[in-house]
Amino acid sequence: MTQPPGSIVHGPKAASLSQLPSVDRLVQHPGCAELIRAHGAVFVTQQARTLLAQFRRQLLDGVATSEAVQDAALVEALKESCEARLAPRMKRVINLTGTTIHTNLGRAVLAPAAIDHVAHMMAGPNNLEFDLDSGSRGDRDSVVEDLICEITGAEAATVVNNNAAAVLLTIAALGYGREVIVSRGELVEIGGAFRMPDVMASAGAHMVEVGTTNRTHLKDYERAINSKTALIMKVHTSNYAVQGFTSSVAESELAPLARSKGVLLATDLGSGSLLDLSAYGLPKEPMPQDMIKAGCDVVTFSGDKLLGGPQAGLIAGRREVIERIRRFPMKRALRVSKLPLAALEATLKLYLRPDRLLQELPTVRWLTRPKEQMQAMAHVLLPHFAQALSPRYFTQMVDLLSQIGSGSLPVERMPSCGLGLVPTANKAIGRELEALSRALRQLPRPVVGRIEKDRLLLDLRCLDHPEELLEQLPALRSALFGSVNS
Repeated sequence: MTQPPGSIVHGPKAASLSQLPSVDRLVQHPGCAELIRAHGAVFVTQQARTLLAQFRRQLLDGVATSEAVQDAALVEALKESCEARLAPRMKRVINLTGTTIHTNLGRAVLAPAAIDHVAHMMAGPNNLEFDLDSGSRGDRDSVVEDLICEITGAEAATVVNNNAAAVLLTIAALGYGREVIVSRGELVEIGGAFRMPDVMASAGAHMVEVGTTNRTHLKDYERAINSKTALIMKVHTSNYAVQGFTSSVAESELAPLARSKGVLLATDLGSGSLLDLSAYGLPKEPMPQDMIKAGCDVVTFSGDKLLGGPQAGLIAGRREVIERIRRFPMKRALRVSKLPLAALEATLKLYLRPDRLLQELPTVRWLTRPKEQMQAMAHVLLPHFAQALSPRYFTQMVDLLSQIGSGSLPVERMPSCGLGLVPTANKAIGRELEALSRALRQLPRPVVGRIEKDRLLLDLRCLDHPEELLEQLPALRSALFGSVNS
């Protein structure tokens, strides 16, 4: 479309400002008729104005050829400009990083049932806050509250826009202006500088630290309770692990103490697994239903991690306590919108049929996928990748270790399998790997792997359709070798 920046054109091929058409002339060109029908005259005219301004600057700098400012060439450039402007910034990618619930890649993938329900509900008005039985105003919590209670055993539940909001709201509603006890070993910081001490301060509570970084005992909590204490806060250390000489107090031990002292007990699980992962060979992650049974007054957890649903913060517990949280003024500012609420309803209903979760919920399916399935995919993909990347890269099948991600079971790894792509040149290995990684990310359906030990790894744990990779290999080869050798 244009000359490369800095390549100044002189002589007979140089263009002048007089060759540049007006905005009206360009838009009225017959080649723009289809473009206007597709996108409207207002949008096309604005893009034409922007495009011609770019060319005008290039002409003044002596950077442009006469051929580039011909009407036909400008029409094609305008088409490209319109397509680029309307191309979505958010794109579906193929996650081959080995991190199943990848925070930077949107965390949990919605089940088809959730996607269908969202699309159906958003296509017209719905009863988000309207009681169809009484014909009066309803409560949006009613969409999912019964489901949450049935699955977790809680008396009541409410939902906000993410788990950070759930923690903030819980502390503010139950501990504002009073003391909240937390173990020093649970003063976590997660992504985005979300730090428990800062959350406490933002919620208006006075944080009281007990125990030490590695060991906290029941007597530490007991000594800290006084007339100013409102809440004992337990925080699941989901994004790190303290190992060695450690000790912590379980919710089942804290609950009797809290009741005897007249204070509330809240626990933040973060990941929010509603499924016993140990049944599938994974370490057991604390579940909300376990915490409710242990005697917690409030449990908070995420919707878009191990639960496998949309971004949401779920708050479940005793009815009286949940009502206090629901009535707190901050609740409205943090409430969940209709899109994730519809997705959450459909996702939670999948848990009513637990024997079908492996087929219907992508997160669970990927976490429990046997290594043999990934090996079979690797065998199919290997020769095709080898042919597409030769002779610049060598392709090998490799055993890998995947992780759950998003802070869940941070030290645990799952046996996996994939492809290792190794530069054949002995020099500039880092540049070669980055070039390959960039080419994969710039495919029509971007592919994201990870670079490790002088090779680019493609972990197949989260790949359901190998053909999505195979059909893009010609474009990948063209990007790496040029269209002549593709």
